[in-house]
Amino acid sequence: MKKNDLITPEGTRDLLFNDCLARRAVESKLGKLFTDFGYSEVVTPGIEFYDLFSGSCRHFRQEIMYKLTDSKGRLIVLRPDSTVPIARLASTRLASAVLPLRLYYNQPVYENNALLKGRSDEIAQAGIELIGGEDTERADYEALCLGLGSLEQFDRDNFRFEIGDIGYFKELVARLDVDESTREEIRLLISVKNYPALNDMLDSIGSTPVTAALKMLPRLFGGVEVFEKAAELFTDEKTDPILEHLKDVYLKLCELGYGGKISVDLGIVSHADYYTGIVFKGYLSGVGQAVLKGGRYDGLLSEFGRPCPAIGFGVNCDDVANYLRRNSLAPEIKDPDCIVFAEAGRSAEAVALAKELIGQGMKIEIGVHKTFEATREYAVKRGIGLIYRIGSEVEKIEL
Repeated sequence: MKKNDLITPEGTRDLLFNDCLARRAVESKLGKLFTDFGYSEVVTPGIEFYDLFSGSCRHFRQEIMYKLTDSKGRLIVLRPDSTVPIARLASTRLASAVLPLRLYYNQPVYENNALLKGRSDEIAQAGIELIGGEDTERADYEALCLGLGSLEQFDRDNFRFEIGDIGYFKELVARLDVDESTREEIRLLISVKNYPALNDMLDSIGSTPVTAALKMLPRLFGGVEVFEKAAELFTDEKTDPILEHLKDVYLKLCELGYGGKISVDLGIVSHADYYTGIVFKGYLSGVGQAVLKGGRYDGLLSEFGRPCPAIGFGVNCDDVANYLRRNSLAPEIKDPDCIVFAEAGRSAEAVALAKELIGQGMKIEIGVHKTFEATREYAVKRGIGLIYRIGSEVEKIEL
């Protein structure tokens, strides 16, 4: 036996019984929500060309991707993201489709988290993409309310939702006289809220209103007061409209009844370069990381020859399923109601009776032990209280 025969690769795990049932329940609820709002399901390949994730606004760090080669020696990757492949799909096979496109997906993504122990590298994810909505404000509210509705299905009273606008960060960092790698480093430090390293890096660039605002960006979190704080740090003709629009969105969502659950976070600076405007995250109570992430990405489809606005989000179904299991909210495997045991030569009759009982709404097992005594012992161990024994006639035996 080889040393790795009995284990799974780091970042993966086997799912058993109730784990599978909980994940399917999450996927089913989200799928119904999405289809009720007019979204149609698509599936993209689990492997894609590496180049697909290395465009100017779709740059994924190569160290987070699982890479391999195809039969022609070309570099391919396990899908690290679903939005980019769907943008490709919308620009190719759906190029002649009438806009807007309302698409949803339910498929895994793969991310190499070697430095983040305990994080899964294979993530079951379900989400939506609203592509080509001419009125971007209406599209934003549709996506935001669908995101809120997704969380409500699992944690109605205690979920949390954060909104920001990555345009604010991009406008600030564009004013720094630094190269792209430095901008990316600043983004990462803000994303993980590493205040000391962020301050050191910005101090090395210089003391300006822009660097002062960037230092405070991870701390600009809370309610409506965030907008006043941001305006005090930095104001100009490009950043002011961004903050005004975000404030309007925040207040309208509060009017819809989400005031106690929604907050503003100008430090949401996702690692995905394609986001251009509204960005948001969703949390369930007791879950440390966001289970929902999304935002507006108006420039992505241009890279595939079909420029049009778009917005979407994805839900980590595994994290939601784990939340349901921990809180006894997930469905549980139902034990069989009975066992159908057939004496020698009557196996076909057992199958026929089993089908009849299933038709009556029962859950059954067909006995595969050689003797009735062994079948009875098995039933006792499993806690199954009824056996149908098929001989010259059918005998119903309660244990």
